Amino acid sequence: MTEVDTVIAGGTIVEENGRTTAAIAIDGGRIVAVGADHLMPPARRRIAADGLVVMPGAIDVHVHFREPGMTHKEDWATGSAAAAVGGVTTVFDMPNTDPPTDTVEHFEMKRALAEEKSLVDFGLYGLFGEHNLDRFDALAEAGAIGFKLFLGNTTGDLPCPSDGAVLEGFEILARLGLRCSIHAENSPILFWRQNRLKAAGRDDPLAHLAARTDVVALEALNRAATLADWTGARIHIVHESTAKSLPFIRFWKERGVDITVETLPQYLYLSAEMMLQPGGEVLRMNPPIREAAQQQPLWDALADGTIDMIATDHAPHAVEEKFGARIWDLACGFPGVETVVPLMLDAAAAGRLPLERVAAILSAAPARAFGLYGRKGVIRPGADADLILVDLAAERTLSAASLHSRGKVSAYEGRRVRGVPKMTFVRGTLVAENGEPVGKPGTGRMVRPAMPTPRPRNTATTMAAVLEPGQRPW
Repeated sequence: MTEVDTVIAGGTIVEENGRTTAAIAIDGGRIVAVGADHLMPPARRRIAADGLVVMPGAIDVHVHFREPGMTHKEDWATGSAAAAVGGVTTVFDMPNTDPPTDTVEHFEMKRALAEEKSLVDFGLYGLFGEHNLDRFDALAEAGAIGFKLFLGNTTGDLPCPSDGAVLEGFEILARLGLRCSIHAENSPILFWRQNRLKAAGRDDPLAHLAARTDVVALEALNRAATLADWTGARIHIVHESTAKSLPFIRFWKERGVDITVETLPQYLYLSAEMMLQPGGEVLRMNPPIREAAQQQPLWDALADGTIDMIATDHAPHAVEEKFGARIWDLACGFPGVETVVPLMLDAAAAGRLPLERVAAILSAAPARAFGLYGRKGVIRPGADADLILVDLAAERTLSAASLHSRGKVSAYEGRRVRGVPKMTFVRGTLVAENGEPVGKPGTGRMVRPAMPTPRPRNTATTMAAVLEPGQRPW
């Protein structure tokens, strides 16, 4: 029998569909066998996983690693180290860097930086801008994991495209078949309210929530879903924050729109009431953390599949950018990629979610939504050997000081969690062990989506169609 690189034996494998005790053989970065230990081939390295759980590596579809252009906040080395330690084996980086990933040239610049430094695999979003609709095809060809549309403002202050440009962009993406991740907030409403609050002298932490009241998210969600319904575009709603969106999400899914949704640990564990405590201004982010009463409906929606997955919106900043007396002066967001897996394992330990559902929302669902399922998100022969070995009984205290991110700010300071990743493998390579990165920079590779066949709708009325001389719009 041919010798393989690694056999991991003795652990309990947990995936979305169940659990089993089995050994895993790895060779050339891929899983080559799963079964009884005595049936495994000889290996150059054997790892005893007795007493541990083996899960597919987490896929975080929403991170901001800040490079190029804002490396005082984060870069690919520090961000990917944090991911590896936390059990995240693939990240999707957002395009609002400096420069943004709005052209193939800028895309390849970011790819080179990631390939040089990253410990984990990565996907790169192309920017959905009004100025670069004619570059979507080229960005798709370059390997964009999808496109990011900012309907609300964020770090970098990228302008929100007009509704006409959004419709045309959806027509293009419907043809390409790639998913569009959407920051669903209504910019005109939130800026109007924010300016009115500033003029009235409101600069306290809760003024940020008042500016972005729930309808800001509701309107943008339904506008995006309406245009996706019309065009056949595949969309993904990022950082869903409000329980008031849940009936609308169910409606659009039942109607047949290809819509997936993520929420964040921030909206499950943190509340606006916490912002009234000393130092609470650190929780400022977009969309805002809402009142505690919204938490349980979001947990329920994550459990029943209305919300498909968990992500982090990992958004580090320099420490001095996060604290101050005036909420409008503070940066939005904080690190999350290192803590998402422990927080979700703790949810399983507390009985909030079955461990199998945790595997689904961290791994299988994001892989399925973005065309990676089978290569990522599963433990089966032929899949990449992206694995985390977890001690469900181990406990740790979350803190800013322990983070490997450059942004040494924790929204979970002092929180005790049960369930800790002990080893993280990316394509069979050990990249983190016992809370420290051990892999070599450049281990990570870019992933490309293999999406289902596109299904565009109303193609006779697309902008491309009606620009043709003599074309009738029906």
